Amino acid sequence: MKKQIAVIACLAAGFLISSCNKNDKQQQEAQPNPVSDEVLAQIKANGFSTDNVRKTEDGYLVEGDILLTAEQLKEKVSTPTLRVAESEQYRTNNLVTALPRVVTIKVTNLGPAFIAGADTAIARYNRLGLRITFQRITSGSANITIRGFNQGPSGGYITLGSAGFPTSNGNPYSTIKMNTNQYAYGSNPNVLYVGSVIQHELGHCIGMRHTDYMDRSYSCGGSAVNEGDGGVGAINIPGTPAGPDANSWMLACSNGGNRTFNANDIIALNYLYH
Repeated sequence: MKKQIAVIACLAAGFLISSCNKNDKQQQEAQPNPVSDEVLAQIKANGFSTDNVRKTEDGYLVEGDILLTAEQLKEKVSTPTLRVAESEQYRTNNLVTALPRVVTIKVTNLGPAFIAGADTAIARYNRLGLRITFQRITSGSANITIRGFNQGPSGGYITLGSAGFPTSNGNPYSTIKMNTNQYAYGSNPNVLYVGSVIQHELGHCIGMRHTDYMDRSYSCGGSAVNEGDGGVGAINIPGTPAGPDANSWMLACSNGGNRTFNANDIIALNYLYH
């Protein structure tokens, strides 16, 4: 059985869960929401895969768990993409600015496991001593809101969570969606598992791409897929290994469970936010 479990995902309800990938047979399935050639060209120009793009109420879901709005697609790409060695740790064109900065997070209409999972992810980031830190709040407006949705398999695969990238004015992406339909243990999911998914999606919110950007088959299996760099190049971070990096928190797919930063992830985050 092929290893194909995405975004810190797990095997549940007899399905191989994948929020960023699907098998070859699934790739051939017709899309329920056709996307125009113009939008696909904008997505490609911004350095994202055009494979299995889905139109949603918020914009376009690409690479399984990344939400791009129509406004973001119209922005001109002007900055390089960051790479750690050959196993690819990448940033997006926009980063969170006005550092040092406390980014507030609010969990709405989700159970205690999701609240505890958010606290787990927040603690993991804050222990790094970066100039960007996170704080969960229970009232008022937050910079990032974590909310749930309930969706079964759609378009040949399952989404566990989704988020977007920082805005052009330096703010983090404002929403993380968690698919409550797809977590093991029903209404009482594993806190470390949920926290690891939130940690991954927070990475997107502050500008991190998938670690296996150049070839997602590295973590997901199946055919090699290069997400493309939009012609903007890549910057290598000195001091990182040139070989594959199997344990990054931003891999597109993994064998599920509890996952946090490895040493190269910390180098990348320090490079961007220390």
